[in-house]
Amino acid sequence: MQRTQHFVFLLVQDFSHIAFSCAVEPLRIANLVSGKDLYSWAFASENGETATCSNGSVTLVHHDFDDIPKCDRLFVLSGIDVAKHIDAKLLGAIRRERTRTEIGALCSGALVLAKAGMLEGCKAAIHWQFHDGFMEEFPEINLVSNVFVADDKYITASGGTATADLILHMIETTHGADLAIEVADQMVYNAVRDASAEQRVSLQSRKGIRNPHLTRAIQIMTDNIETPMSPALIAEDIGISTRQLERLFGRHLNCSPKKYYVDLRLHRARNLLIQTEKSVTEIAFASGFESPGHFARVYRAQFGITPTQQQNKIT
Repeated sequence: MQRTQHFVFLLVQDFSHIAFSCAVEPLRIANLVSGKDLYSWAFASENGETATCSNGSVTLVHHDFDDIPKCDRLFVLSGIDVAKHIDAKLLGAIRRERTRTEIGALCSGALVLAKAGMLEGCKAAIHWQFHDGFMEEFPEINLVSNVFVADDKYITASGGTATADLILHMIETTHGADLAIEVADQMVYNAVRDASAEQRVSLQSRKGIRNPHLTRAIQIMTDNIETPMSPALIAEDIGISTRQLERLFGRHLNCSPKKYYVDLRLHRARNLLIQTEKSVTEIAFASGFESPGHFARVYRAQFGITPTQQQNKIT
């Protein structure tokens, strides 16, 4: 008889409810459709009584961070404000558990594992909103844009429905594809993704763009945020004239290449202001601006507040 696998979900305050549901419900459904207790689960929080998710729902829990029971897998589950809740008690609990159980992370949970010093040299997935800050703070971690990572020491999922993709993958690995398909059918989930799937909808799908020159130009811009290239150099790189590049951006995106590039860099800067403790000067240079003063003026024109005000607004 196959042994019941026991999972513990360590719920960090303001955790993502959609990721939580997408983690637990496939386990419940697997038990239901198989007619067996294949999985059991419990929840832990800092106070050992309740955990509140980002939408305000309150979940009763079984354990606190100092009393995590023996389990087959511990998942760290957090949300968009995870940085506010990473403290010594949370990190201590995770470090203790890594010697006796397998650990995974969901949504922004990879940031917690990184802060605990557990992901160096590993591949990891995290919600796309954290990518800019994560890569700046942890360059030694192989951050990927995939929906989940299941083939490394620590399994990670990027949150939302990617959590369901990971759990269905785990069900398939342990109990076979037929059960995983049955569970997905019960969830009316017919777009199950494998680990190689990208988190974000591609530019082509989002805007209906199929022009290879335009998508290549945008990729070049994305890869060269810190040291921006001129539109002329980008056009030369992809083998068209600067005038052709201007026309492509105007026709498909209703802006110039320069404007699109500046917007791209400003959104990276905003992510860094929100997600990291870096100074405004460091973020200005990391986003390709030659001086903090110029950065501040352009940022205020775009978002209505200065970079310093943006940081103060978060704290």
